[in-house]
Amino acid sequence: MKKIGKAASFLTRYISIIILIFSAAAFWKPQVFSWATNYTSVFLGAAMFGMGLTIRAEDFRVVFSRPKEILTGCAAQYTVMPLAAWFLCRVLRLSPDLAIGVILVGCCPGGTASNVITYIAAGDVALSVGMTIVSTLIAPLMTPLLVYVLGGAWVEVSFAAMVISVVKVVLIPVILGIILHKMLEKQVVKIQEILPLISVISIVMIISGIVASNKDKVITSGILVLAVVILHNFIGMAMGLAIAKILKIDYPKATAIAIEVGMQNSGLAVSLATANFASNPLATLPGAIFSVWHNIAGSIFAGIRRRNQKAAH
Repeated sequence: MKKIGKAASFLTRYISIIILIFSAAAFWKPQVFSWATNYTSVFLGAAMFGMGLTIRAEDFRVVFSRPKEILTGCAAQYTVMPLAAWFLCRVLRLSPDLAIGVILVGCCPGGTASNVITYIAAGDVALSVGMTIVSTLIAPLMTPLLVYVLGGAWVEVSFAAMVISVVKVVLIPVILGIILHKMLEKQVVKIQEILPLISVISIVMIISGIVASNKDKVITSGILVLAVVILHNFIGMAMGLAIAKILKIDYPKATAIAIEVGMQNSGLAVSLATANFASNPLATLPGAIFSVWHNIAGSIFAGIRRRNQKAAH
């Protein structure tokens, strides 16, 4: 079990490289991975269930013990990223297919990868976990609402259908995971180290499937989407850091907030695009590329913040 735990820790830490390897493989041999797109919701549900299994009662105490930082992070998550996505779509005059995909990414909650990146950055991990929990639990309302308001200018958005989608692939799996952890805490603790593997495998398969199924679209639109994704991610992290500094939040907490705001649950964006915007084939592409990029950018940002913190001491 310890060896599996070490492997899980290694794979989680270097998930961006794993994603790049599998994405390249999916691009080269699409027939091997294209089947995965049929199970996008299943893979995301598994990742969310794995997240739920890692949540303890103590994690909820963080929410109430650090209300200022939690509120700051979540408020920035659901304002900076959605508005930045909308702004980029307008300025760059993206097609409806790409625009709804970018807006979906912007309106999603924080991703579980942010907790790992925060740990690497020597930031406040407990705060990162708390922000992810809160933004995820309010996602069934906030994500559909924001997509409906901001994305409606490009495509027709069904608010009710999106709420149902988010509840099915996010809220229910997370709550089931939390309940199971509470009921079987001793057993869950024993396998705690290998739980990140669920998220790693799920996210890698989601992205590989999207790349394989959209090989031609990646060739024609990949560079443009990558540019938008890089700008979007940079705006999120920069604004998250700026807001934390304005509010005089200390270095480790500011690091956690910046990472949380900039890193989205892009797997959810892909799942929602697949379930709700099937007539917009390019809508899944921004989420898939964001999944690759935000881990790379997050790791670079984490290295810079960690070095700066050590230099300060």
